Amino acid sequence: MKAGLLKAPNHLDYESVSDPALAPGDLLIRVRAATVCGTDIRIFRGKKTVGVRYPSILGHEFSGEIVDNGGHGQFSCGDAVAVCPAIPCGHCAHCKRGYENICMNQTAIGYEIDGAFAEFIRIPAKAVLSGNVFKLPQGLGWEKASLIEPLACVLNGQQRIDIGIGDRVVILGCGPIGLLHVKLARLSGAARVIVSEPSSSRRAAALEAGADMVVDPSCEDLKAIVKRETDGLGADKVIVAIGVPRLANDAISLVRHRGAVSLFAGFSAGEQAMLDVNAIHYNEIVVTGSFGLDRLQFEMALAMIASGRLEVESMLTHRFELSDILAALETAERGDAIKVAIVNA
Repeated sequence: MKAGLLKAPNHLDYESVSDPALAPGDLLIRVRAATVCGTDIRIFRGKKTVGVRYPSILGHEFSGEIVDNGGHGQFSCGDAVAVCPAIPCGHCAHCKRGYENICMNQTAIGYEIDGAFAEFIRIPAKAVLSGNVFKLPQGLGWEKASLIEPLACVLNGQQRIDIGIGDRVVILGCGPIGLLHVKLARLSGAARVIVSEPSSSRRAAALEAGADMVVDPSCEDLKAIVKRETDGLGADKVIVAIGVPRLANDAISLVRHRGAVSLFAGFSAGEQAMLDVNAIHYNEIVVTGSFGLDRLQFEMALAMIASGRLEVESMLTHRFELSDILAALETAERGDAIKVAIVNA
């Protein structure tokens, strides 16, 4: 089969590779669409190394059709499916407590297991038995279904800080993930959503996605604006949706007493930030991270997209064939696109 093979940081080739070798119970899926995640770019550039192998195939946001059901009677050849790429062990201390997204023995498609930037992908039997494979309702397009995974991650992040009715939310950074945060915060009942983003095109996209106000932090005083828009109190919730460490402290300065800050974005290995610990202490601010997703969040995100309650079609701005995978990654990296899809006809 053809695939985008990552051989080393900054070295990815489109070439022929061996077809997936199936063990008993494995599913084989023909990939119909895969979208590019910021994490894929960080791995490609060598900024994320945990769990990464060389050579390997990236891609964890995808949908496709089953071509070998591995003997699992609930699936048939031709079924349209999407797959939660995080496979928990089910028995570690974290899994027992229901924290499967931070499973101590987690394996992930696109990391330890070859991913979806290929014509076909193997889904291990364990993932099938764990309930990681979800049938898609009729009419849900391949590309839209590929966005279930990032939406599920955003859902995890917002659940961690309990965004709800009446909240005033500030989102720092409005790439694809920031836009999903805007849409989900609005769906969850946020009273006001303010986005800080230096890119004019992304500010425009944020307004279209439902933001009440956008701010250019390169020439506007974000803190003064947030204070003005929140009666001097600060935001209820602040989400750092871009991996810039210094924004962690900015977020702390924007949130009200007993508010919450989500460090949602991934940061490069070794990066650190100075934090105003007195503000955290005296203002009783909750600062939390957010990593990955679980199967229930994936199922919930699927329902939101399939029902149309959360619109994602407008986010799919660029499409490439698998043979143009390098151009797809570079386009996503430049920020020319909102969401880049690699489509297999």
